[in-house]
Amino acid sequence: MTETTGRYADFEGLREQAIALRREGLSRRQIRDRLHVHNNDILNRLLVGEPAPEWTKRPNAMDDLRQQARELRLRGMTYDQIQVQLGCSKSSISLWVRDLPKPARSRAPVEQARLAGRLRWDHELAMRDVERQQTKADAKGEVGIMTNRELFVAGVALYWAEGTKDKTYDRRETVTFVNSDPDVIHVYLAWLSLLGIEPERLRYRLMIHETADVEAAKQFWADLVGVDTSVFQKTTLKKHNPKTVRKNVGDTYRGCLVVRVSQGADLYRRIEGWWYGIVGAAKRADQENRT
Repeated sequence: MTETTGRYADFEGLREQAIALRREGLSRRQIRDRLHVHNNDILNRLLVGEPAPEWTKRPNAMDDLRQQARELRLRGMTYDQIQVQLGCSKSSISLWVRDLPKPARSRAPVEQARLAGRLRWDHELAMRDVERQQTKADAKGEVGIMTNRELFVAGVALYWAEGTKDKTYDRRETVTFVNSDPDVIHVYLAWLSLLGIEPERLRYRLMIHETADVEAAKQFWADLVGVDTSVFQKTTLKKHNPKTVRKNVGDTYRGCLVVRVSQGADLYRRIEGWWYGIVGAAKRADQENRT
């Protein structure tokens, strides 16, 4: 494994570009994708001292509640119903919606009870979702800044889970990775960069269902990896089976990106060795390699 300082040798020049983009109002993710800087530590150093643009900051929670309360009132809900839905005080609700017309009283008690029950359940689901998202946010924060060694180990495991592998009955010592998740592709490319793999050695290909918007998907992946669509190899189209009901449809379906490293036989052998090194370290009773 080699250090990738070469890629960021002109650090000051890269920092000037990052600061200029930040002052244009771009987010960290947009700057990362524009400059192809996938190392969080480097990105943090490039943007040190530069405040985030206003549009990336979270809105005031009270303003959000106020807007929700007004929307619910316009749908005909009472103060009690809004309180159940949002969990805020009636005095606040009254202040927020006092300029809106009062809802007509319903003469169907059964329907009112049904609505109240539904609102309570919706509120319960909303609270569960808040807890779920908070757990994810807390877990994300536990990762912190990733070291090169941590990215190295994560990349080896990622490749062994998702990349092609050599079989005794099918010799293929090639480094080919296929995935439909843009974030997974980001991590994989950052790992290849850490290993010192030059961008010129990467070959890209799209695998997608024939009924999808192939050109739009190809443009999406090209933008993600920072290349022109003209460098993509011939697209692999999956034939449509009329007996199958597809669930991977809509604007978010972009197929899978295939990333192959040319002349990758030696790299594949090293990857396989690294993987079994991880396996061996995990099996050791004294766990000396986990410190």
